[in-house]
Amino acid sequence: MSDYDDLEAQWGFETQAVRAGQQRTHEQEHSEPIFPTSSFVYATAAEAAGRFSGELPGNIYSRFTNPTVRTFEQRLARMEGAECCVATASGMSAILATCLGILKTGDHIVSSRSIFGTTTVLFTNFMAKLGIETTFVDLSDLNAWEKAIQKNTRLLFLETPSNPLTELVDVKALAEISKKYDCLLAVDNCLSTPALQQPIKLGADIVIHSATKYIDGQGRCMGGAVCGTQEVVGTDVYAFLRSAGPTMSAFNAWVFLKGLETLSLRMKAHSAGALEIARWLEQQPQVARVYYPGLESHPQHELAKSQQSGFGGLLSFELKGGKDAGWKLIDATQICSITANLGDTKTTITHPATTTHGRLTDEQRKESNIADGLIRVAVGLEDIEDLKKDLARGM
Repeated sequence: MSDYDDLEAQWGFETQAVRAGQQRTHEQEHSEPIFPTSSFVYATAAEAAGRFSGELPGNIYSRFTNPTVRTFEQRLARMEGAECCVATASGMSAILATCLGILKTGDHIVSSRSIFGTTTVLFTNFMAKLGIETTFVDLSDLNAWEKAIQKNTRLLFLETPSNPLTELVDVKALAEISKKYDCLLAVDNCLSTPALQQPIKLGADIVIHSATKYIDGQGRCMGGAVCGTQEVVGTDVYAFLRSAGPTMSAFNAWVFLKGLETLSLRMKAHSAGALEIARWLEQQPQVARVYYPGLESHPQHELAKSQQSGFGGLLSFELKGGKDAGWKLIDATQICSITANLGDTKTTITHPATTTHGRLTDEQRKESNIADGLIRVAVGLEDIEDLKKDLARGM
């Protein structure tokens, strides 16, 4: 570790978000440079051999070594309190790289039911083809987690808060269970980001991100990341990336670096706006229930206060009247963007049962409490009164 690494470790979160990982070139640029190159050249054949064998440090091929991507990895790792980070082409490829980097045929996953619908499909349709079985449990039920662990369980996987119902689990308590049974605990931290929650400091082994969401912050690029120890992420997950190639582009990494610089400010604004919208929705007679951990009515409000520094920008609410009422409200909006993405400066709205969780069976949606009248809103940075009026049009 260099003296500069020691200095970075002493910086506050916002300083790390702006400056960590940057190494200026001989041009002495202020902003981080983009290296849009597929390969790198060597002074001699011996140097090339040393790079490929790992005996010499340095760039080899942009599938797995690129200076811009490396800067993003180092910065995000620092912000998450992790030893290292591996960047990938998307959030789903980050989950795939984690699974295939550390699991083998015959291994077992215990996963929360309250996860992104596509992640459920990945586990049930594709991991199962490789002989890796998954047992799904209620996110907040610690007893269910422990009972589901088998002798071959290798990975515990969850989102907290979950998408779209904002359910939580006590990460510290679950980390103790994972260590008791020698399992790895992986937390998808997409909704909170390290600006609001740092799962590794709570005992998690692996943190996964869809950088496409709040890390970008403006809906421009696809990307993912896996943060953790050098042994697990820096060796096993990196080995999968090097061979299989779900690679983050240099340009996307540069965009994400710019996103990290404003992440803390944006997450505070998203959280403040979402809380105001959630409180307003609770007062509307057409709304049966609002899901947002910042509300005192949320069953895990106190847990959210203890392990998060903010409540995030995503909320869901259930309308009386089911799917017809939900679609009517969505179609009546004029400001909210009807899209399944989230984490944008622009507020987005979607009907989970027919979009993000549309590929699940009716039984799976029922088990995950994805009701036909459920609406998900990722509150952006527009004027809050304008958003209230926009949502009211459909009520």
